[in-house]
Parts: sequence; C-alpha cells; structure tokens
Amino acid sequence: MAELDVLCAFAERAEALNWVRPTLTETTGIQIDAGRHPVVEQVSETPFVPNDVSLNPDQHMLIITGPNMGGKSTYMRQTALIALLAHCGSFVPADAAEIGPLDRIFTRIGSSDDLAGGRSTFMVEMTETANILHNATQQSLILMDEIGRGTSTFDGLSLAWASAEHLAKGRALTLFATHYFEMTALPEHMEGVANIHLTATEHGDSIVFMHRIEAGPASQSYGLQVAQLAGVPNHVIKRAREKLISLEQRDVDNTAQAPRTAPQQNDLFAAAPHPVVEALENVDMDGLTPREALALLYQWRDLI
Repeated sequence: MAELDVLCAFAERAEALNWVRPTLTETTGIQIDAGRHPVVEQVSETPFVPNDVSLNPDQHMLIITGPNMGGKSTYMRQTALIALLAHCGSFVPADAAEIGPLDRIFTRIGSSDDLAGGRSTFMVEMTETANILHNATQQSLILMDEIGRGTSTFDGLSLAWASAEHLAKGRALTLFATHYFEMTALPEHMEGVANIHLTATEHGDSIVFMHRIEAGPASQSYGLQVAQLAGVPNHVIKRAREKLISLEQRDVDNTAQAPRTAPQQNDLFAAAPHPVVEALENVDMDGLTPREALALLYQWRDLI
C-alpha cells in the first residue's frame, strides 16, 4: 500500500505539473534541459525561469558566480532534486533529463551552528566540507555553496580554492557556488572545470535579477544593491558605496606597485618538532663512529 501511495503521488504530480520522464543511463553525468525547482516554481509569484545543467566526465565541475538573490542556490538544489526524483522513479520538472548513476548526493549549503556541541558556524561548515572531501567519488553529486565565508578573506579563499581543486582532481560531479571571483580562474588551471553565472542587470540604483544561467564568470556581486533591497538605511548604503570606491582604488594602486609580501599568519596548531629532528640537531656528526651512526639510524627509524 505504501508503494502504491508513492507511485500514485508520482503519477499525479507528473500529470498536474507537466513533468517529463527522465532517461537513466549507465554513463556518468547529468544533462537537464530547462530544469525547474519543484517547490519554488509552485510558490513563486513570478514565472519561474528554467535553466539547463550539463555535467559529464569532460565538464564535471561548474564554478557558479552571480549576485545574492540571483538564483545560485535554487539552481544547485533543483539539480539535486531532479537527480533524486529520477533515481526514485519519478518524472521530473524539466523539458528533458538524462541522469547517470549516482552513489550519493553531498551538500554544503547554508549557515548553521551547533552551540550546544561547541561548534561555531564555520566549524560546522568545515566539518561538512571535510566529510565531502573524504567520501566523494566520481559518481557523487556535490553541491558546495559559499565555502570559506566564515573566516578571513585570505583563509577563506585559500580553503575554497584547495577544496575545489581537490574535487576537480577527483572528478566528482560538482556545482560550486562562490563570491570569490578569484575562483573563476580555476578553469585555467584544471581540466573539466567551467564558469557559469546568474545574470542580473542594473536599473538606476536598483537591480533586476534575470535568474538565467549563462557561460562565463559574473562581472560583479551587486552586494550593495541587494542590501538596499533588504532595507538597509540609505545613509549606510551611501557610506558603503564610498568605502567600496576607496577600496577598489587602493587595490588598483597596489596592483600598479611592485608586489608586496603578504603578512604571514601564525599557525595556531603548529606541530612540535619530531624527536628525530631534535636528535639530529644534537648529534656530533664528526665524532660518530660508523657503528654508532648505524645504531642511531635504527633508533630513529623506530621513533618514526
């Protein structure tokens, strides 16, 4: 009865919402034509903008940039939902869909903490990231949203870059959304990585979100415009715009000058010297006999 109930629900939704039958293949990859989010499409007051998804062995990672509110998270989640629905045996919200084998769907989306467990928001983010990096395979679908935003800019960017690089080498099917524009250089260094972005256009002092996926990186984040839409006071927006211009100009000036060495951060968890290293520092190399040197080698091997 439970199985019949689920199958009837699948059939009713497919008929009522104009879903299509997906094709399940043995080839790794996800190809979705005009995919839609099954929930957002129904509750949105404006017409939903469908988008394509193409993940395959030759293009297994998409770096997604674009403004907040532009639709990055919706695009990522609808991809996962369509893949999950297809593997459950349901029709899917798209014009066409071809889904290859998936062993798991991993997500690192949103911000939450675990204060009772002593874990900050960033610690939760890194714990989830670590799980993905350890367990993802070439047949995993991974959604990574804004990695590294909970720490300093350089730390966060470095973690985001290294995580994306690791996933690209492992060839997992990955959607990687980020506001670090430096990440859009990754396709130049790694095979199988491509840039896409959500479009938006400025209209006076406001912003209009197009919610449409296009190839290539975004040109800007429109953070101030989104803050204005959220109701941040105008004098704060004005001051932020002045500060932004100042920071951008300083960045241009610094770039024109000779490169400077960035200050090095102290490693809070720097490893203590290994006993063998300490022993080597204290050895009188010129006073050792061959037998003593051989004995030390055996001793140090045991320590290692």
